[in-house]
Amino acid sequence: MAQTPTVLHFSGHQYLRHRLVLSILSGKPVRIDKIRSDDKNPGLRDYEVSLLRLLERVTNGTVIEISVTGTAILVKPGIIAGGSITHECPLSRSIGYFLEPVIMLAPFAKKPLHLTLKGITTDEHDLSVDIIRTVTLPHLQLFGISDGLELRIKKRGSPPLGGGEVQFLCPVVKQVKTLNFVDSGRIKRIRGISHAVRVNPQFSNRMIEAARSILNRYIPDIYLYSDVYKGEESGKSPGYALSLLAESTTGAMHCAEAISKPGVPPEDVALLASKALLAEIRRGGSVDRQHQSLVLLMMALGSEDVGRCKMGEPTARTIQFLRDVKEAFGTAFKIVPAGPSNPESSELIFSCYGVGYMNANRTLA
Repeated sequence: MAQTPTVLHFSGHQYLRHRLVLSILSGKPVRIDKIRSDDKNPGLRDYEVSLLRLLERVTNGTVIEISVTGTAILVKPGIIAGGSITHECPLSRSIGYFLEPVIMLAPFAKKPLHLTLKGITTDEHDLSVDIIRTVTLPHLQLFGISDGLELRIKKRGSPPLGGGEVQFLCPVVKQVKTLNFVDSGRIKRIRGISHAVRVNPQFSNRMIEAARSILNRYIPDIYLYSDVYKGEESGKSPGYALSLLAESTTGAMHCAEAISKPGVPPEDVALLASKALLAEIRRGGSVDRQHQSLVLLMMALGSEDVGRCKMGEPTARTIQFLRDVKEAFGTAFKIVPAGPSNPESSELIFSCYGVGYMNANRTLA
């Protein structure tokens, strides 16, 4: 009789996404209880149920059991199937919420994934589709996942009504490469995308002007692109946002974004984004805060060799993620200060021995 795999056990509604990802990749069932058990409205929210449905469609043979009250779930993972999938995201969270866990799983699918997501493309909680396209996907290229990796923004959708649509294409790989990214280099250029939908198209240019007024003091190579969507492609609600990314001489990336709020002029949105970008650069490291867990996961799954990466201080989410990775894969990271000679620096070097994760699902060519 086959040995029953150990069940990973967690409590609370936080970090639900990365725990489901670790469960599917490691093949261990996961039980999560006490999901908002003390809340006035206990149990899973609509976007969390929608995420479970999406993961069920991306995989094959996954069994999901939700308790009557919705405060506990048990997930028995199947294999990651891939293929062509269309999913409607609820309007309570943006597409970025659903895309992040899928990006972690897609390279290890059986067939290349072709996923169409519909809903809100940019909101203040999750990564916007611009950041995912310009920053998250290049991070996967560090691990040798590049041919055919693409995110197409077909329609924009601002909150509250959405109406956006994106297509995510991801190839499959046999194994990810070991990362050795210790030199973060110096910032050499800043790129950005500003978009304004269903409002005066000048708003986009006003954001660019205001962002330049701050960033030009630091570096001359700034190119901010104004992305215009008209008619049907611009979704159902008005809104505007600015996404910025700074790239270093060694290819390290830092990103920041700000989104319109009612009554806030475009200049203020641009100032918020610019200051957030400068704060992000100041934290240092080769990977910015939002992508720490993605990079650390790929390092842990890497070939059986020591991977190293320099990062700024880990966020609370990253710290919890490292604990969960240890529980799922038994991989512990060694964390040492990057510059022992400079006590001011908060940069750290994360190193780990990859588990040599092989994609067993991949169809043999």
